[in-house]
Amino acid sequence: MLVLSLALILSASHPHPAVVAGPHPAGPAPSTYAIDQAHSEVTFRIRHFVTKVRGKFTDWSGTITGDPQDWSSGSVAVVIKAASINTANDRRDSDLRSQRFFNVDTFPEITFKSTKVEASGENVTITGDLSMRGVTKSVVLKGSYLGSAGGKQPGDKIGFEAGTTINRTEYGIVWNRAVEGGGVMLGDDVEISISIEANRQS
Repeated sequence: MLVLSLALILSASHPHPAVVAGPHPAGPAPSTYAIDQAHSEVTFRIRHFVTKVRGKFTDWSGTITGDPQDWSSGSVAVVIKAASINTANDRRDSDLRSQRFFNVDTFPEITFKSTKVEASGENVTITGDLSMRGVTKSVVLKGSYLGSAGGKQPGDKIGFEAGTTINRTEYGIVWNRAVEGGGVMLGDDVEISISIEANRQS
């Protein structure tokens, strides 16, 4: 008891300075940007026999949320209408929409939703879930932040480029044809490239 009493007396005679926890400085509020489809594109390439055929999707939309000064806390969400596939060949496009490939009547949308964004200078790595033909798999897109035009007002613009390669058979798109002498008509790897211009909404 004596020790406790002395401790209390010493504490009272030499009070510790009060520590006041101030508010943590808040970071900038994230901004939301809508992808401008008229000035953006989603393209792909796949081997056909010995060359690579290019195609694109013409009906798609998406949003980007984040701080242009630090995209590491950002996010991306994209929805593509599978039936809008266009390889500049009507017969081939009809085949690609069929059950042999994208089966657009059953799976009308292809979606991508980011799970992590890593930024270092202009370099950006976006990890996310790609859902296609009823299958969802994690993919990694690597690319660049191209900068901004304007300031922080609605309508101001940002730009990105990114790409990845996926194996189409992992999404159930497995049709192929054997080639006389060995090999197959179509490659399994599909190179995907995305070029985005987006307009600030808030």
